[in-house]
Amino acid sequence: MAARKKPRIRKDSPPEFDGRNLKVNGKGVPLRNQAEEALQCYFEALNGHKPAHLYDLVMREVEEPLFKVVMNHVHGNQSRAATILGINRGTLRKKLKEFGISE
Repeated sequence: MAARKKPRIRKDSPPEFDGRNLKVNGKGVPLRNQAEEALQCYFEALNGHKPAHLYDLVMREVEEPLFKVVMNHVHGNQSRAATILGINRGTLRKKLKEFGISE
C-alpha cells in the first residue's frame, strides 16, 4: 500500500503593493499630486493656447524616465524590471531599445 502525501499548507501571500499608500517618514509620497501639479503648470504656461494630443505628450514625457529609474533600481535585471512595471520582458526590451536605454 502506497503512503499518502501530506497536503501542503499554503501560506496566504500578502496583497500586491500598489504604491498608492506609500509613506516615507510618516508622510505620503504624492506622485499623483506631483503629476497633477505638473499638468496645472503646463496649462498655465499655455497662455491661452489650446493644448493638443495631451495624452501622447504626457506618455512620452513620463514613460522614458519611468523605464530609466526602474532599470536603475533593479541594477539592469530585466525580469525584475518587467515584474515591477507589470509588463512582459519582450515589451520591456522593445521599450528599452526605443528609448536607447542600455540593457
